[in-house]
Amino acid sequence: MSGLSRRLRRMETRGVLMALAVVIAGLVAAQSGCYAASSASGGAAMTKPASSATASSPCGEWNAYRLFIGRFVQPDGRIVDFSTPTQQTTSEAQSYGMFFALVANDRATFDRLLDWTRNNLAAGQFDPQNARLPSWQWGRKNDGSQGVLDPNSAADSDVWIAYDLLQAGRLWHEPDYTKLGEALAARIAHDEVVDLAGLGSMLLPGSHGFQTNGVTRVNPSYLPLPVLRGLASALPGGPWSRIADNAYRLVKGTAPLGFAPDWAAWRDGRFVADPNTGDIGSYDAIRVYLWAGMTPAADPLAKPWLAALGGMRERVQQTGVPPEKVAAMTGTGSGEGPLSYWGALAPYFKALDDAHGLGLARQHLAALDGNVPGRDPVYYDRVLGLFGSGFIDGRYRFDDAGHLVPRWRTACE
Repeated sequence: MSGLSRRLRRMETRGVLMALAVVIAGLVAAQSGCYAASSASGGAAMTKPASSATASSPCGEWNAYRLFIGRFVQPDGRIVDFSTPTQQTTSEAQSYGMFFALVANDRATFDRLLDWTRNNLAAGQFDPQNARLPSWQWGRKNDGSQGVLDPNSAADSDVWIAYDLLQAGRLWHEPDYTKLGEALAARIAHDEVVDLAGLGSMLLPGSHGFQTNGVTRVNPSYLPLPVLRGLASALPGGPWSRIADNAYRLVKGTAPLGFAPDWAAWRDGRFVADPNTGDIGSYDAIRVYLWAGMTPAADPLAKPWLAALGGMRERVQQTGVPPEKVAAMTGTGSGEGPLSYWGALAPYFKALDDAHGLGLARQHLAALDGNVPGRDPVYYDRVLGLFGSGFIDGRYRFDDAGHLVPRWRTACE
């Protein structure tokens, strides 16, 4: 109340009515949660990042994000997946971390993640004049040293990083981010986009090794529709709108019973089961439902995309749990999906107005807020949990043009 008292004293000469107006305004602000939201357009209208609030503040903060940063992000900006033998870092992890940092208005972490990616996954060649595709995997080698384990790129993370940079440039009003995002998107279009006979533009999973003997392997989870829309909006001369249309054809053509596979292939003018993994949908495919759930309802592909994935909703209604693995062609499932699956499915249930499914997801995701020794959620649980809970809690959304609209807030003082 000290700040309010000072304001009242300064206004004594204006009369009692003006003082009362100030008091009423202060009470209204407190009732609204002590926060002023950013503009609906997603502009950077905030004076302080959300991270300035303490965990004990009545205004709160994104606690799950802080747990993720504290557990997985190293001081140099490297995100480590401790559940893997090589203690790996992937370009996927770096791209997701940058997105969460942007949602949290945490520019310091965003820059740390970007710098580590530039220096280690892109060998320092990551600027607007020379945007190299990052290597997808880095970690402990057989000789005990650390470095790149697989130099091939991963197109999903490349697309996310380009999107992160373009949105960071827009929201933080920083042209350097925008220029790098444009350069990376151009590199992706050159190295990871192909024109398939009978289909058109499609994103390859990486720059090398996915086209052999007339068969092109593709991954449905590498094609988040809101991100493709954002790239198309920022770079209208690129292939992104065409890829979005063909991504829907991929999902619809490979999910006859409403279950997405992890991988698929284009052969002889049609989508078929992947020659290496078959039609199984599991840890990759669960993200297809996530991206569909995050797509704005006004997008012309939103409803058709969700309709093509109805099998998962029906299965959860029947059994109460998502299958860990499911055959896309027969619907035969096995196992029980882990916590990460509920993170991915929360926006999906929300988009479908499935209150029961969303309630189940919320119950499971509550484990992300716990701190039980020896039972800390693994990397993938945390990541998909951040995507899902952040979205259903309204911390961010995407507009019809694919722009990120974060709910940046000012901490109470």
